[in-house]
Order: sequence, then C-alpha cells, then structure tokens
Amino acid sequence: MNYYNEIKKKLINNEVYKKVKDYSKNKSDLTTYYNVGKLLYEAGNKYGECIIKEYSNKLIIDVGKKYNERTLRRMRQFFKMFNNEKWSPLATKLTWSHYTELLPIKDKNKLLYYLNISINQNLSRNDLRNRIKTNEYERLDETTKQKLIKKDKEEVQDFIKNPIIIKNSTAYDEISEKVLKQLILEDIDNFLTELGEGFSYIKNEYKIKLGDRYNYIDLLLYNINFNCYVVVELKITELKKEHIGQIKLYMNYIDKNIKTINQDKTIGIIICKKDNKFVMEYCSDSRIFRATYILN
Repeated sequence: MNYYNEIKKKLINNEVYKKVKDYSKNKSDLTTYYNVGKLLYEAGNKYGECIIKEYSNKLIIDVGKKYNERTLRRMRQFFKMFNNEKWSPLATKLTWSHYTELLPIKDKNKLLYYLNISINQNLSRNDLRNRIKTNEYERLDETTKQKLIKKDKEEVQDFIKNPIIIKNSTAYDEISEKVLKQLILEDIDNFLTELGEGFSYIKNEYKIKLGDRYNYIDLLLYNINFNCYVVVELKITELKKEHIGQIKLYMNYIDKNIKTINQDKTIGIIICKKDNKFVMEYCSDSRIFRATYILN
C-alpha cells in the first residue's frame, strides 16, 4: 500500500466534502482523521517514526499548511486512543477541537470523565479547556472517582469539587462572608458548576422565621436532577461544630415548611476556608457536606 497517497486522498476528499456538505462536516472530520491516524500508525510501524515528518512536508505542499507534523501526530494519537479502548468517537457530539483538548490526557478514567461531561453538558471547546485547566477531575472525591469507574449510582453530593474555586474580583486575600457571597453571586453560573450538575439558584439571604426571630440562609438552591432543596452556608474560618448545628436547623426548617411531599429531603453544604475532619467525623447527619474554597 502507498500510505502517503491514501492519506493525501482522504484529506483532500475531506476538504472538498466540508465545502459542499457543511451541515455534516464534523463527522467527516472525525472519520477522516481517525482513518488517517490509522494509516499513519501502520506506516510508522513499517517505515519508522521519521515517516510522519516526511509525510507532513509533502502534505503541506500538496494539501495545505495545517497538515503539519504536530497535526499528523494528533491524528495518529486520536486513532490509538479510540482503537485501543474500543470507544467510538464518531457517534458523539464533540468536534475535532474538543479532541485536541482531550488528547494530552493519559489517565483513562480522567479522559472518560471529561469526555462524558463534554457530551452530557454540551460543553464548548473553551468550556472543556477551562474545566481541564482548573483540575476539575482531580478535585473530585476519591469515592466519586470509584463510582464513575464502577458506574455506580451517583448522588447529589458526588460532584461537589473540593476545593471550590471562586473567582476573586477584589485585591484582597482575606475577605468577609459578605464579600465572599458577593463574589459567588457575581459569577453564580461558575459556582453552580463547581457544585455539580442540576443546581439552580433560588435566593441569597433567604429569610426564615424561628420563633420571634428572623434568620437568613446564605444561599438557597435547588437541584433539579435530585429533586431537593440545597442550603448553602458560607464560612471564612475553619469548619466548627456550631456550623453543623446551624445548617441542620435551616435544613429542617426547609423540610418542614417549604419542601413538598414529592420532593426529597433537603441537603446542606458548608463552604469553609479550612476543613476540620474531626467535626465531620462526628456529624451524624449524612445530608450535610462540606468543601473548602480558594480564591482565584
């Protein structure tokens, strides 16, 4: 087989196809680059690693400048990635630009995580790049990672990142709870993403009446996927035992006065500056979770 002629033909046909059939050019790209990657893999095994550079020099002249050595190596890696694992990249909604962000990931489980959230959450290439850049997978709990590997049933708390990254528009490292809340509200979409999937914002400083006194929940959210209210309390200190008592009181209030019979029990998330594993060790309520935050 003349590998170079086959590669050249497929790339030229793809360029022509994209101009005529714009509505399905993404599938054409992925099919072409996968097949070219296969040919490059076979050619490399037969003629040695230097053949990619040789083919690149020719393709730049015959087809276009974008088919440089780096691009060809990506195509070969694309083939190896999906051929080895028996995954099909062609049935997904992802584009070649998505895959160029995913190709550097060596860890199979990490790759599958970003692959799945890209498809399920309809992430743009830039969204995906940012999620990878902020080490989202690494900030998941180890129990969650094992659930993903085993494909166990997921729970609302599984995808709460730790630490949670909060964008800091101030020039200060030390802030008040009021400022922390304002930073979150300034970029509420990102904050909800840091918590996981299905979270929606209801209100901040949500007013409740306990006896003859009013109390205020820092943030009241709702998780659509798990059909439950979510109470969020913000603390700029280390986690303390009294924080557990406070959020549990608020959760019970929501369950008694706001939640309907068709909704699941309220959960609570304490976001604090510093963790205290001993406090959580003796917290008997499995509906309460905590995460630390960092300002970025």
